[in-house]
Amino acid sequence: MRVVAIIASYNEERFIANCLDHYIKHGVEVYLIDNESTDNTVEIAKTYLNNGLIKIDILKRDIFHTWSDILNLKEQIALQTKADWFIHADPDEIRLPPRSDMLLIDAFKEADKQGYDAVNFFEYSFVPTVEHPDYDHPDYIKTMHWYYPFCPSHPHRLNAWKKKSAKTNFLKKYFSKSKGSKANHQIGLTQSGGHRVEFEGIRCFPVDFKMKHYILLSIPHAIQQYSTRKCDPKELKMGWQGWRDCANPNCFILPKENELRYFKGDDDLDPSNPLKEHRIYDLSRSGDDCKTENCN
Repeated sequence: MRVVAIIASYNEERFIANCLDHYIKHGVEVYLIDNESTDNTVEIAKTYLNNGLIKIDILKRDIFHTWSDILNLKEQIALQTKADWFIHADPDEIRLPPRSDMLLIDAFKEADKQGYDAVNFFEYSFVPTVEHPDYDHPDYIKTMHWYYPFCPSHPHRLNAWKKKSAKTNFLKKYFSKSKGSKANHQIGLTQSGGHRVEFEGIRCFPVDFKMKHYILLSIPHAIQQYSTRKCDPKELKMGWQGWRDCANPNCFILPKENELRYFKGDDDLDPSNPLKEHRIYDLSRSGDDCKTENCN
């Protein structure tokens, strides 16, 4: 079986090596789309070519961060790449199997063997705290121990799917109104803004896989990563960017450790009582120009 993670990057030099190392360790290959990074993301990634990294595509960056262009390209890559399963993922995420005694590749083999064609990942958000505010270093995965489960609705991150051998009726109908190469796609990511893959007759594996999400490593990192981003106005109206567009340097906050859960190991991650909003911002501190209608 061949599993390919399709990852998009923009100035992800902090995360890209850990991300690639993790997938390769778990028997998963990676196809990278870089949105014209200005840091060392591509240079770092190039060292993995032909060693788990299949290819690096460069997607031209416009004035706006246009998420739909990235999702459309991921759909095309999934259509054109020979693989059995695909994962739609980001560099700041660590995707895990349900149990630590197995590899991701083996977990997908099990889901496939049982006749399922999609997998949901339950999100655990790892964040700095008031007591320990700075994890902006290469060992953040080993040293960041505080997290909260995050799930506004379930399934929230239905991000892996088995390659379809033919177009489904659902997507024929959906893409019949679209232009260009979309009409040839077999799965849909753009309808949900990338949160959930869509195709007709989905059979989702009944056990969630896991996702450790390192949204920010420090307040300065959050300001650099999010506050300078210019989002596509059309996508803002759709509510895709949420707090990321609303955030200015004043609104980022850190939770206290007694408000979070302590990480003991991957098998002990606690999904109970998940949050529906992240605990890393306070939009009341953003000022009158905050687009609060998009901040859900």
